Amino acid sequence: MIDRLVPDAARVRVVRGRPSSLDDDRAVLDAVTDWVAATGVPAVRAWTPHRQVAFGRRDTRADDYELACQRAEARGYPPIERSVGGRAVAYTGSTVAFAAVIPTTEADPRQGLDARYEAATTGVVGALRSLGVPARRGEPDASFCPGAHSVQAHGKISGIAQRVRRDAAVVSGIVVVDAHEELAAVLDAVYGALDVPFDPTSVGSVARAGAPTSPDRVVDALYDSFCGEVRRASVDAASLLDSDV
Repeated sequence: MIDRLVPDAARVRVVRGRPSSLDDDRAVLDAVTDWVAATGVPAVRAWTPHRQVAFGRRDTRADDYELACQRAEARGYPPIERSVGGRAVAYTGSTVAFAAVIPTTEADPRQGLDARYEAATTGVVGALRSLGVPARRGEPDASFCPGAHSVQAHGKISGIAQRVRRDAAVVSGIVVVDAHEELAAVLDAVYGALDVPFDPTSVGSVARAGAPTSPDRVVDALYDSFCGEVRRASVDAASLLDSDV
């Protein structure tokens, strides 16, 4: 992915791990994005976020948004609001998230929107196939966070979103590793409150596809697929909140 989007990249920053609190973990991506914008060096992060339900902007405008938050909280999933569009996404604690942060040089950064989506989708499919998941593009009907940039195998496994700034673009998403029935249950309650169509059986996972269910293996597969042969420089996520590295 990185070599396609930043052909002259001599290195890519790989951000590993997560801070101990949910708020600090959310702050990491902003710090990474600022660093990419300042240096012009791309970065990739893959990790297992804390348990939560992340609501999109459209969700927050729904009449029963507060009820949806209450339902998530009652099931042990703290509700948060994310900065991109789309519908609610749940993280069980073993769900893997990923983000590729790309420096933008175009006068209009949105000009590269389709190319970034294409590269990220190809990267996710490649990572999952390397683990033995028969991944392909698309999603079943009434999936969580429905969108054109999704990956499926025995249900939806991954969805991809994008946030664009003047100086950097963030292409992010999730990979459901296991616990798809638990994830489906909390999303069924949340989507019911939001009055959004949702089929619990549409949720897939790496486990449901019969592949190894180690989040660490999924994280490593994403790094390999996204970074390719570009030289990697690793940094711990928590350290980004305490320094200017």
